[in-house]
Amino acid sequence: MYMYVALQLMQDEVVAAIGPQSSGIAHVISHVINELHIPLLSFGATDPALSAQEYQYFVRTTQSDYFQMNAIADIVDHFGWREVVAIFVDDDNGRSGISALSDALAKKRAKISYKAALPPGSPNSAISDLLVSINLMESRVYIVHVNPDSGLSVFSIAKKLQMLDSGYVWIATDWLPSFLDSFETNSPDVMNQLQGVVALRHHTPDGNLKKNFISKWRNLKFKKSPNFNSYALYAYDSVWLAARALDTFIKEGGNISFSNDPKLRENNGSMLHLKSLRVFNGGEQLLQTIKKTNFTGVSGRIQFGDDRNLINPTYDILNIGGTGSRRIGYWSNYSGLSAIAPEKLYTKPLNASPNNHLYSVIWPGEITTIPRGWVFPHNGKPLQIVVPNRVSYKAFVSKDNNPLGVKGYCIDVFEAAINLLSYPVPHTYILYGDGKDTPEYSNLVYEVSQNKYDAAVGDITIVTNRTKIVDFTQPFMESGLVVVTVVKGEKSSPWAFLRPFTIQMWAVTALFFIFVGAVVWILEHRTNEEFRGPPRQQLITIFWFSFSTMFFSHKENTVSTLGRLVLIIWLFVVLIINSSYTASLTSILTVQQLTSKIEGIDSLISSKDAIGVQEGSFALNYLTDELNIEGSRIIKLKNQDEYDDALRRGPENGGVAAIVDELPYVELFLAGTNCVFKTVGQEFTKSGWGFAFQRDSPLAVDLSTAILQLSENGDLQKIHDKWLSRSECSLGLNQADINQLSLSSFWGLFLICGISCFIALLIFFFRVLFQYRRFTPETQPEVEQIEPVRTRRLSRTTSFMLFVDKKEAEVKDKLKRKSSDNKQASQSLEGHSNSPP
Repeated sequence: MYMYVALQLMQDEVVAAIGPQSSGIAHVISHVINELHIPLLSFGATDPALSAQEYQYFVRTTQSDYFQMNAIADIVDHFGWREVVAIFVDDDNGRSGISALSDALAKKRAKISYKAALPPGSPNSAISDLLVSINLMESRVYIVHVNPDSGLSVFSIAKKLQMLDSGYVWIATDWLPSFLDSFETNSPDVMNQLQGVVALRHHTPDGNLKKNFISKWRNLKFKKSPNFNSYALYAYDSVWLAARALDTFIKEGGNISFSNDPKLRENNGSMLHLKSLRVFNGGEQLLQTIKKTNFTGVSGRIQFGDDRNLINPTYDILNIGGTGSRRIGYWSNYSGLSAIAPEKLYTKPLNASPNNHLYSVIWPGEITTIPRGWVFPHNGKPLQIVVPNRVSYKAFVSKDNNPLGVKGYCIDVFEAAINLLSYPVPHTYILYGDGKDTPEYSNLVYEVSQNKYDAAVGDITIVTNRTKIVDFTQPFMESGLVVVTVVKGEKSSPWAFLRPFTIQMWAVTALFFIFVGAVVWILEHRTNEEFRGPPRQQLITIFWFSFSTMFFSHKENTVSTLGRLVLIIWLFVVLIINSSYTASLTSILTVQQLTSKIEGIDSLISSKDAIGVQEGSFALNYLTDELNIEGSRIIKLKNQDEYDDALRRGPENGGVAAIVDELPYVELFLAGTNCVFKTVGQEFTKSGWGFAFQRDSPLAVDLSTAILQLSENGDLQKIHDKWLSRSECSLGLNQADINQLSLSSFWGLFLICGISCFIALLIFFFRVLFQYRRFTPETQPEVEQIEPVRTRRLSRTTSFMLFVDKKEAEVKDKLKRKSSDNKQASQSLEGHSNSPP
């Protein structure tokens, strides 16, 4: 029918077409105008499937539902929902819109959990059955993408089914605001059915042109004053767009002419007069003119992008309440969600715009708190929770005869977290494994990902390959792989007194003792009789004085200022060294030193000995895949008894050199071994234990919050203390090199002492040099003038060394006598010069 009417209209010489109001008719007409080269300005076709690539002459003068669905996806993501139910009319427009919504949600890690399709013209009974079925499902977020007739019926029936109460979320596409805006006032019964609904409306800025247009129409004498929704404004602008484009087309020399299409043939008996249809020769030129048109209309800026869609698609986000609606924000493909009008943001950098912000929403049931968006299905079974049936470390999780059927630390944590939720979570536990061997945890997690079970509770480590297929809660226990091995007490050594310091520390300390002794001797030699004497005695004095300062028992007194300054600083250094040595030696001699040939994961990898791992643990794959350890070296162990036996036998007797396991298991194992075994090295992985849920399960998020609350209020630690005990054996070995003090701890002291010695020697050297320059021999041999230069230098050096070796008192006396003789000689010369001739 639509095709026939369209062809009838096209029999006249048409250069442009405006309309239609629906996407379905636009699909039909687009085939015709595409063949006849007639631009179609569509103000009502929002179907994303109507693309410029398929229909060359289709120009959309409204907004595509592609952008509307991206706006809805942003709203869903903003409020933290992950699943929605889509209610739509099962036609081309509805299916295309929901397909676009599915793609947009996937980008936000959300999804449509169920597509509730309504056949066109569905009776109320069919709508009621559909709503009853989706009300039994988990999701409480409903996206309604229908037409006004069926849409109002959906909300009317939902109201009767109490699906517009608290806990529900209803988001309607632009059909609802368009319907409400078409009337000046709406029926109270209609508005009562829409309380709390969030809806999207095409954003048309409130400019003067729009205000004047609406005012002009309302002043006309109509029986009923018209109201304009966004589609009416787009239709008005489409007419002006066609008029402007045709005016420009003619002014640019465009020719309105038509020609026959040889592809069109008349079929015998057909009511379609195909021969009367003619092709517009200027269609391509007019289309390009339309694409380049740029003006401001009553709906806003009319300008097209390369895809022949209006640029800057924007929507108002409305919250319906009372007798009308209020705007809680905007969405645009430029700035996303925003409380500021998009046209104010186009001039600002994108990162400066206040994205992802909306005003508060009053939800169905007149609540302001954000609905959770999901519930447990009314017709669903209790959660099927799988639990590993362990044969060892049963304190963590094990089979039991209580009503739950299981017990342990992990079970108590899960039950405590469930009890903190604001809603009931019916659940049952299912044991996984035959009880003879510890099951493979990776297989258990995989079956959860395949929807065989709803969740897995137990000592399940959060590792990378598992997070790719399931969602984990917040870790409730920290974990990491460690190495545990046999340790032996180290035998006492007769050279234990040397262990407090490293070799470098001993060497530097000894050098500084000698260096400081030599410096003090140099500074005291000219003034202190205790530092003078035969060369042998002076050498003994240097060494004796140096090492006697270690015990502060030096008997030589220092008399020079520089010598005392150096000695004070050195005694302070000696005090620090002695105190540190005493403390370190005490620790070494009193704390039991334990040794093992395995010092950590690195030495374990480099050895060729067998390694034990727990059966079912991820440690096996980690050692082989990540650390490239040969599988033949790894032995699976079932329980603590096998751990103990394998470690005691050692690799020489068919046992293992060490066991690699997670820290919680190791701590529990070591608690009963009387510290025969210990952990060595550090944890070489960092992970934790969590509860596994199917992907995108909202319960995982709520339980994570509950686990954090358990940790903050101390209940998590209480549960730990109830089931588990910590062993001091897990603290690791006391490595000898940890107690040794190195040069890096004292280099600052040695630096200060060295600088003070250097400055003291420098001052001493310049003072002696000054005295030497004043000191001259009483007689100078005349032969000195003819001696070689080298001989004179050697003579002066020897003379200076002899001067340094002199007592300072003798030098001062001689300088005084020389000064007195010079004074007398000067007075004598002055007397001779004053006597008469």
